[in-house]
Amino acid sequence: MSTPLPPQSSSSSPSSQYVPPAPDHSADILPFPQPVAESPPQSDAFAADVSPPQAVADTTQRRPFSLPGYFPFRLPATRGGRIALALCVVYLVWGSTYMAVHLSLESFPPLMLSGLRNLFAGIGLFIFAARRNPIWPKAAEVRNAALVGTLLVGLSSGMLAFGMRTVETGTAAVMVATVPLFATVIAAIAGRKVAKGEWIAVGLGLVGIGLLNHGDPSSGSTAGSLAILCGAIFWAGGSHLASRLKLPSDLLVSTALQIGLGGMMATIVAWVSGERIVSMGFTPFLSYLYLMLVGSMAAYVAYAYLIRHTSPIIASSCMYVNPVVAVVIGALFLGEVITEWTVMATLIILASVGLSFWFDYKRRGLV
Repeated sequence: MSTPLPPQSSSSSPSSQYVPPAPDHSADILPFPQPVAESPPQSDAFAADVSPPQAVADTTQRRPFSLPGYFPFRLPATRGGRIALALCVVYLVWGSTYMAVHLSLESFPPLMLSGLRNLFAGIGLFIFAARRNPIWPKAAEVRNAALVGTLLVGLSSGMLAFGMRTVETGTAAVMVATVPLFATVIAAIAGRKVAKGEWIAVGLGLVGIGLLNHGDPSSGSTAGSLAILCGAIFWAGGSHLASRLKLPSDLLVSTALQIGLGGMMATIVAWVSGERIVSMGFTPFLSYLYLMLVGSMAAYVAYAYLIRHTSPIIASSCMYVNPVVAVVIGALFLGEVITEWTVMATLIILASVGLSFWFDYKRRGLV
């Protein structure tokens, strides 16, 4: 999955960070274009504290795709609000993609679906980013974005699609939920001290995931299950690398390169392996559009924002909530039955997510 440049450590050189010289919160907002007003040169201190008088009245100098002044939706004003919004997006959207994938697979081969979805989403985001006149990345940053994208999209989504040929969707969602566990293990291997409470939270979440799948007679093939678990490992590894490597400073450019390059790799593998789209139904095509525009473009940007401004464990907490959302959507639209085991698992999963947040905030001294 797509992840931008994380906060630098205190030992990093200021010149390596995408931070304006004056105090500015532009790096903390989601990467939608903001209005730009032409104004006379001012001192940094004045520019940081006082909005130019033309910023509201002058709408003729806006960049392409800038939101108009009367646009009814505005991003939350606080950093915490923006994090909450990004979490809602990845929780709800990625939870709904299981049904969308289920419908899309009526016409798309699995690897081809994963590849084309992310390839075109990456191209679309890149075009959008280019119209905003971003700071273009260096060759090393493109290389790092390709590496992270290969793990998060090419290998993770590709292995998931490969495994779902023989493993049912519900079982796949359960196994994907192990990403926070692998994120914790990778963090421990990398040298970070992991508190006992974090292990307890992860273990509790896995218990809830197991209860969520209670009574499901399907087991899937061993090869398919291993493929999905490998996909979960690749996702956690990509998230970890994204918090360590220097990626493009522009969030939209970074996300576009990662999912685009990862999707390109998955598409090439699908084509070489012989996958072809034979026929196309209306419902599968609409589901594919949803996966590309919302499941990839919007949700990956939100996830990228979480990786930049929170820890990989918090960003990966969506893997706990997504199966719950998938079960609810399945009950509403596919007629699946919600049992008492489902209700019990939902409460346990949400409790584990809360514990993950608590212990991570406590470790960082925020509570």
